[in-house]
Amino acid sequence: MNTRTSILLVDGDFRRRAAISHCLSGGSLHVEPFEDAGEFIARSPREGVALVHDDGAGIAALLDHMGSTGNWLPIIAFAEQPGPRTIVEAVLTGAVDYLSWPFDAEAISQSVLLAENRAAANSGSRLREAVARSRIERLTRREREVLAGVADGLSNRLIGEKLSISPRTVEIHRANMLNKMGANHTSEAIRIAIEASLIN
Repeated sequence: MNTRTSILLVDGDFRRRAAISHCLSGGSLHVEPFEDAGEFIARSPREGVALVHDDGAGIAALLDHMGSTGNWLPIIAFAEQPGPRTIVEAVLTGAVDYLSWPFDAEAISQSVLLAENRAAANSGSRLREAVARSRIERLTRREREVLAGVADGLSNRLIGEKLSISPRTVEIHRANMLNKMGANHTSEAIRIAIEASLIN
């Protein structure tokens, strides 16, 4: 393993951050603590492996940030006594591994090695898909339907006929959809939908 690997620890609990930092002190891993996803995003580290406490929002926020900056870092999620559904949801969102706290330095080292190998193997494609999915999840059901119509090459009038709404309403949903997805134009929204495997 790279002896300079940085663990970018994102955890709102001061005591747990301190315990994890202490657990990893003296090893080959250097810990950089962050209080929350907002601090991580503000400092925007360029390299390392993110070890993120799964609070239900932090992982998606970090992936969204990585998607907008193009700087992909592997994410290892962790929580105290996580249930199977929590773990599955985190991995589907984009985490490459999931640990149960408390853990030891050996568990972290193995997870970091796994994360680095997976990141290298996936070349960011899986993370891009996860970010795209997180953007799609912001949309309402109707906005997704409009996106599907746009992807099929339908005009606002035809989308409106298909959904039994006016072309003007389609236009409003379309503008909201682009805004929520962070897309500047329709082709970008379609690309995001393809990356999210929403459309083929």
